[in-house]
Amino acid sequence: MKTKTLIYALNKFEKAFTRLEAAVEKVVDDLDRDGAIQRFEFTFELLWKTAKIFLEYEGFRCVSPRSCIKEGVRRGLLLEGEVLLDMMEDRNKTTHIYDEHTAEEIFERIKNEYVPVIASNIKKIRELCPGG
Repeated sequence: MKTKTLIYALNKFEKAFTRLEAAVEKVVDDLDRDGAIQRFEFTFELLWKTAKIFLEYEGFRCVSPRSCIKEGVRRGLLLEGEVLLDMMEDRNKTTHIYDEHTAEEIFERIKNEYVPVIASNIKKIRELCPGG
């Protein structure tokens, strides 16, 4: 795998995160909130897939979000593994089960907890990325 592939994945992840941040800041109603949750789902997918690409670049293999998060934390690529696993659980809830109360709870976690953790992980990956 080439460095270019890794940088491309990281750039896509960062763009998705920027869009998530913008969405979270502009929420004024249920439709905005639901859009922000959908952007969170997409950003989380890119988070774990970027970790997977980075780990493969380094010679390690993982196949699922959970295994990539755990391996990423173990290798010092990802920070706050428990919060990342909580994100995974919330992403699973939002894609499979939907109710108003759950959506509101998850949005509050996205806004107050997940956005800062994603930001710190982007910074960490960027620091470790060759040519990043």
